Amino acid sequence: MTRTAPMMELDKQLLQPGVKGLPITAPLRQGDIGARRWNVLNADTSFPVALLKSSALEHNLQWMRGFCERYGVQLAPHGKTTMSPQLFDAQLSNGAWGMTLATVSQTQIAHRYGVRRVLLANQLVSPADIGAVLTLMRDDPSFEFFALADSSAGVARLSQMAQQSGIERPLPLLVELGLAGKRAGCRGMEEALALAREIAAAPGLELAGIEGYEGLLVSPDRDKDHEQVRHFVAQLSDLLRQADAERLFKRSEILLTAGGSAYFDFVASGFAQVQDLSRPVLPVLRSGCYLTNDHGFYHDLIEQLNTREGYAPGQGLRPALEVWSMVLSRPEPTLAILGMGKRDASYDMELPRALVSHRPGAGLPSALPEGCRIEKMNDQHAYLRLPEGHAIAGELAVGDLIGCGISHPCTTFDKWPLLLAVDDDYTVQRAINTFF
Repeated sequence: MTRTAPMMELDKQLLQPGVKGLPITAPLRQGDIGARRWNVLNADTSFPVALLKSSALEHNLQWMRGFCERYGVQLAPHGKTTMSPQLFDAQLSNGAWGMTLATVSQTQIAHRYGVRRVLLANQLVSPADIGAVLTLMRDDPSFEFFALADSSAGVARLSQMAQQSGIERPLPLLVELGLAGKRAGCRGMEEALALAREIAAAPGLELAGIEGYEGLLVSPDRDKDHEQVRHFVAQLSDLLRQADAERLFKRSEILLTAGGSAYFDFVASGFAQVQDLSRPVLPVLRSGCYLTNDHGFYHDLIEQLNTREGYAPGQGLRPALEVWSMVLSRPEPTLAILGMGKRDASYDMELPRALVSHRPGAGLPSALPEGCRIEKMNDQHAYLRLPEGHAIAGELAVGDLIGCGISHPCTTFDKWPLLLAVDDDYTVQRAINTFF
């Protein structure tokens, strides 16, 4: 980990009793957590507890670095997934070009912990937020920042404030090409090209590139998704070519960026076709969920990507994030109540997946049989339904541990101010902070 002063301050801070997952009754220096040698399988931690498996994180970092090198693209992973300085640092140390973020407050946090290149994948509209960004750019010449624009009104606001700020360098903007009925973005090529001309001519601004987000095209119809994503990526590329033909770009290189966490292989292969322009093109992917993957929604999509890319089983991205809890009650023969709920694990895409059980002590966790499923969650409880007639219904006891995978890491990270990184034996190595 990069030992910047703010990073070192995280390790120096005293954690007070009451931090989720920590079994402490007195203040503890965060950097001393690893020395305690807590083991989750021994029930040494408090429960529930959110875990990051270090070996899976390292594998995923290396996998994505190799993927980007294979296609000749850069990576600016979406930091809103984790909002963790330690994980930002790991991504940048493994070749990431910069970080993508969604809000100015996220940008300020990232800058505080050493991130010096941010792509804001959002419109910059609030006067306070525009002012905060311009202040960062003015006070730190090493800080590079890019924002999106999809309207003349937005461009006018940014131009006016950039001029009033007295900043000596222009604010770089990317034209966002959108999708009908979806989120922000220009609705059509002509509108987007007209906006590119406005940005190129606006005082205090400069046109830096073209942006889109194909992740909005994920649906149950995968074949339709593939066709639509390829078409959208081709539109982004064509828009960039048209803007370049009009000599609207003045920077040394042109940004071309998209790439959610589902179909970034189509984005990478499509961007590789953009060549022979007036200046170099910098293709940038923005996948955020690759780092931890999951056991549900993204795991299934990545398995399909692995098949398309020709990866052997086990070579693709691995789930790194788990939430463990304890059985609190066995009120019915086929029901176990877990001490984990909506406050602890994502439920916006799918409910958590019960993976393994373990009686605290020696040995390894046992895979739960087919038919074990979490069927409902309250704020602090999960309902684990057990298959009728299976031995697990008679064996699972109050005090046993249940390890769960999740679907959609973004909305699990935001429930934990601190997660614990563990080795493959579930011994705690260090703390990972988040800032939401």
